[in-house]
Amino acid sequence: MAKQNIYDNEIFFAGYKGIRDNEANANNLFEMPALFSMMPQLKGKRVLDLGCGFGEHCRKFVDYGAEEVVGIDISEKMLKVAMAENCHPKIQYINMPMEDISQLQGRFDIVVSSLAFHYIEDFKGVIGNVYKLLDEDGIFIFSQENPLCTCHSGGDRWTRDENGAKLFANLSCYGVEGERESAWFVDNVKKYHRTFSTIINILIEAGFSIEKMLEPVPTAELLEKYPEYKDLLHKPDFLLIKAKK
Repeated sequence: MAKQNIYDNEIFFAGYKGIRDNEANANNLFEMPALFSMMPQLKGKRVLDLGCGFGEHCRKFVDYGAEEVVGIDISEKMLKVAMAENCHPKIQYINMPMEDISQLQGRFDIVVSSLAFHYIEDFKGVIGNVYKLLDEDGIFIFSQENPLCTCHSGGDRWTRDENGAKLFANLSCYGVEGERESAWFVDNVKKYHRTFSTIINILIEAGFSIEKMLEPVPTAELLEKYPEYKDLLHKPDFLLIKAKK
């Protein structure tokens, strides 16, 4: 199956980094707090970060007491930033697609992945390998684009009034799983849509027990400061799942 590395595209990388450099981005305001709210005690733990990107999470894991952190990413550009900005003796960065994690040595107490799985075609294969890499009673936490977002296959995502203001989010082709192409900084960015039930059943079939799910939305206080995020009340951007081996 194809292994996509869109982040090493110069235009895409520059656009994505520009978003992440803005502190008021959705990752920082919603996804990251939700992810770390699910995190168990990290002191003395061995952690694997799949699709570690710029390495911010890896550094936080060490700051929270992790004994060893391995961060893998298919993008050389992302890892170059990670090694420059989030380097630490307890962190090892590896240039590797997550489809190849069966090559990693040893076991981990915790496996984490932040907003990467919607780029992966062989989700079932990756989940099976995650299960094998975890110690007994190990914890697996991941976020991805919400299936209400990944299902989009063309046209306006919103129904609007006569002035163009958004009224509600459109839902189309939710039950049609598979590849989607979109334009985000560049054309032909590939993502893979899976329904909620497919995601959950793949985890269960691999042997995991589901402990928690989150779809973070803005609080009233946050909307006062960032009213542009009111759209998330119609269509949450993120899905987070915590599972146990």
